[in-house]
Amino acid sequence: MPRQLDDIDRRILKALVANGRLSNTELAREVGLSPSPCWQRVRRLEEEGVISGYTAVLDHEALGVGETVLIEVSLDRHDPEALEGFGKAMAEIPEVLEVYLMAGDCDYFVKVAASGTKGVEEFLRERLFPIPGLRHSKSSFSLRCLKKVTSCVPG
Repeated sequence: MPRQLDDIDRRILKALVANGRLSNTELAREVGLSPSPCWQRVRRLEEEGVISGYTAVLDHEALGVGETVLIEVSLDRHDPEALEGFGKAMAEIPEVLEVYLMAGDCDYFVKVAASGTKGVEEFLRERLFPIPGLRHSKSSFSLRCLKKVTSCVPG
């Protein structure tokens, strides 16, 4: 069972989600603690796995891969080897941002950063279609992102 977060833990998490580069002093000031207890709480949240890491959020448009493509994938087999093989193949492709094993009409939902329609065609032809066991895929282009967060802090 997950540990219960108190109000101070939630404030720390919300502040770090908004700006993971805050110094401990800045974070402590923002959440109303002195630096030492704030540091101890952050370390505890890290040790407990509530905070699993820190990362930079990149602007894909600035990097030339501003198109987001959402791909539903179905495999021809569902044995552990086929599922593991597909998962490993996806993990090795840099432009694959997220992969979800699904229940429902498709087996996987894949989020890809691409450079326009040519980049999508190249991804499909050179990266996705050669994967053994692929039966079907259905691609949709995102027109605009209305909300994008990396984490949520439950109330």
